[in-house]
This record gives sequence, structure tokens and C-alpha cells, in this order.
Amino acid sequence: MALKNINPTATNAWKELTNHFNDIQNINIKDLAKDVNRKEDFSLNFDDLSVDFSKNRITKETIQLLVDLAKEVDLKDAIEKQYSGEIINVTEGREVLHTALRSSSEEPILVEGKNIKPQIQAALRKIKSFSNKVISGKWKGYTGKSITDIVNIGIGGSDLGPDMVVESLKHYKNQLNTHFVSNVDGDHVSEIIKTLNPETTLFVIVSKTFTTQETITNSETIKNWFLKSATIFDIPKHFVAVSTNLEAVDNFGIDKKNVFPMWNWVGGRFSLWSAVGLSISLSVGYDNYKALLEGAEEMDLHYKNEEFDKNIPVILALISIWYNNFYGAETEAVLPYSQYLKKLPDYLQQAIMESNGKGVDRNGDKIDYQTGTIVWGSTGTNMQHAFMQLVHQGTKLIPADFIGYKESLHGLTDHHNKLMANYYGQMDALAFGKTKEEVHLELKFSGNEDKIESLLPFKVFEGNRPSNAILFDKLTPRSLGKLIALYEHKIYTQGILWNIYSYDQFGVELGKELAKKILNK
Repeated sequence: MALKNINPTATNAWKELTNHFNDIQNINIKDLAKDVNRKEDFSLNFDDLSVDFSKNRITKETIQLLVDLAKEVDLKDAIEKQYSGEIINVTEGREVLHTALRSSSEEPILVEGKNIKPQIQAALRKIKSFSNKVISGKWKGYTGKSITDIVNIGIGGSDLGPDMVVESLKHYKNQLNTHFVSNVDGDHVSEIIKTLNPETTLFVIVSKTFTTQETITNSETIKNWFLKSATIFDIPKHFVAVSTNLEAVDNFGIDKKNVFPMWNWVGGRFSLWSAVGLSISLSVGYDNYKALLEGAEEMDLHYKNEEFDKNIPVILALISIWYNNFYGAETEAVLPYSQYLKKLPDYLQQAIMESNGKGVDRNGDKIDYQTGTIVWGSTGTNMQHAFMQLVHQGTKLIPADFIGYKESLHGLTDHHNKLMANYYGQMDALAFGKTKEEVHLELKFSGNEDKIESLLPFKVFEGNRPSNAILFDKLTPRSLGKLIALYEHKIYTQGILWNIYSYDQFGVELGKELAKKILNK
């Protein structure tokens, strides 16, 4: 068996962590912050990224014990095995090699004895050449017009990743308009096609098996709509596929030359780095797509080579486990302070909850400890006027990641200063709160002395609510690649620590089977 099978709660480190938790569980971030070196000691920097995790209920000893846990379950071995292409998705008998898709090294990675690097390079060349043809206008539709619109048809990983990246990199987009059809709800596809011109639209069908119910239903509907004004001989000019099922693609009418590969060693929710990202390359151009991959590779090398106590994905994963398994926190908020990243929480919900939403361990035994955090979020400052009330003054402990950028893309400095003042202000408010004494003084000086008694309890903020500040210089394709890869590695780290398989997803199957039975009735 590729991955070691170690129950974390049976380790020595877990016992030590439990004792440590009992000693410090009532610790206050406000008191910890009195240490002048606190921020420096609890921050990590990596190129254009800095992560400040000083506003957490942790001490140096907490980090040391969590790192000991990572060592005791042999996380290092698990990381090596993933990168070298061992079959770590054991239940499905697959390698997990999304990291290979963005690796620029010549070092071979073998799958079934064959080096996969040449296939990856060939696919990238094909993406580049195709993107350039469409973007330059050389690729013509059936009436000789250039393409104006791209429609990505896929669901799950074939939709959420590309859709999120295209939205996030809107600033870098070219003249093409990119749309996404995913839901089997006919209203979704109807709303999208009603604005399109069949003469100038290119459809990218993304389905490994070319049998996914939602994707094939939507593709057939779009094809019928297209054939109202075109003929079956025009299909090759307007439909391309990312798939492994060449026969089904051929039957659909797509030219074999316009089929991009998918591989068994890439899981759906980690596939935007493969030809599944074709719509990204079409939307922002191949050079920007390549920069996205390069940013991810930088994070891959950091994760693979850095010591655990200086390793950003590892530290964020360990802190998450600290709250989930010791404090009993069930959810985590992801709060990007950039409107461009509005789809990031949706994307991370799939990445994290489909990966680590598992109730049996790598032995197949039922687990008696918490796995899989629930992830949710929205953009700042919108969410400050929405759900942040509960995070600040509710009864639940909700650790949060605040994602920010030092500079804006459109250069409205006044806006950006206000945005970032809120970014820092929210984390300070969560960590330090507002005491009875402070509220008392505030009410007194604002001329509300008569209301002090009645209002005081409602205006107190307990504080002591944890957050991480994830700060990049600027939102670029490269920094976005780095951010996505950071969360991918955090997911894997947690899966290893919880002794689960992060890369299968049998939980999506039963509902599909039952839907099929009901449909047949």
C-alpha cells in the first residue's frame, strides 16, 4: 500500500497536543499580541506572498507539537509519493499528478513505466496553437466569421476551476467572451444560448468519459440549437472536446484533431492545470495561462522542499486541524478582499469538501474523530455587511483566511486604501474585540450616558477569534496559480493527517444512481 496508515489520535504527538490544549485552551490572542516579536515569529514569507498567522490561539509550543504530529504520521513520505507518481489514490487505483502538469523540470515521471512529461508538453503545445488560432481570428466559423464567444460545457471540476480562474483573471482577458454551462437545469443553458450567435461561438465540451449526464444533456441541447441554422458538417468548426472517449466524441461530430487529452492520473477537481483549462487559455491567452502554471509550480516546490515549520500549506493545514479537532470548530471562512475572487469560495468548497469529506480511514474503518472542515465565504467588504455579524458576535468559533493584495489592478488608490483598511480592521476586531470598559467610555463620550446600562452588553465584542492574513503583492496569473496550489497542498496535508484518502469521491455516486432509476421510472 502506497500511503502509510496511521491513526492520528493514537500517536504520541496527539496525546501531547491534547494535554497542551487542556493547558492553553482559554488563551487570549490579545495577551499573546503583547509579545513585540509575535508577528515576526508567526509569519512566513515566500516571494510575493506573506502569511501572518499571529492572530491565532497558538504558541510556539502549539506549532512545534503540530509539526511533531505531521512528522509522526510521516507526511514527508506522503508528499514524496505524490510527486513521484505512486498510486496514492488507492481506492481507485490511480496516481495523483496534477503537480506534474505544471512541472517545468525535465525529470521523468513514470506512470505504468512510461514517462508522462512528453504527453504533457504535447498537450500544452496543442493548447497554445489552438488558443492562438482562435484569439487571432484565424479560426473561422461556418460562415467565415471569426469567433467572438467561447462556451465551456462541463460540471464539477470541469466547470468550477476554469470558471473561477476566468473570473479571477478578468483584468487580463482578451476580446473573447467566455461563458460556462454546467447545471442540468434547462434554464441555465437557455439563458446562455439566447445571447449567442451560432456563427461566431465555439463550444468546448469537457467530459472525461463523454457520458456525464449534465454535460451531455447540455451539449445535445446546444447542438440541436446550433443545427437550426447550421449543418452537421459545420460541427467541427464550432465544437471541440476535452475527453478520453474518442468514439463518443466522433459520434457527436467533433473532428478527432480537435480533441484534447485527459488523463486518469488527474482528478477532476485538480484538473484546471490540464486541457480542462482550455477555456482559461482562450480567455486570457496562452502566456497568461502558462504564468498560472508557473505560479503553481513555485508553490509545489516550496511545499515539497521546505521544512514543515516554514512550509505555508503545511502550517495552514496544521492550524486548521488545531481548531477542527481540538477546539471543535466545524467551519472555516475564506474571505478574499478582491471582487475578482468572488468565485474562489465556491471553487474551494468542491476542492476541500469533496476531497476530505470522508468518514472512513485508509483501513476502511469508521472514523471517531472529526475530518473535513466545512468551507464557506464571500468577498470583502460585501460580507462585512452580511454574515460577519455571526463571526464577530455569534456563538460559533469560525477561523478565517483573509486574502488580500497590496496593490489594485485599476489603480483607484482611494478605493484600495479603504478596502485594505477594512481587511486589517476586520482581523483586528476579530482578534482583539471591544471590552466593557471601552464600550462604557464610548457611550459616555457620545452623549449616551443614560443608555449605558441598557446598551452595554450588546456592544461588547469578546474578540479572541482567529484569522490568517494571506497577502500577495498583486493579483496576477502567477500569484493566482500560487494561491490555488497553496490550498491544494493544504487539502492533501490534512487528508494525510486525518488518515483518509483525499483523492476519491464515491460520495457523489449514490445520488446519481438513484436519479437514473427515478428517471427510468
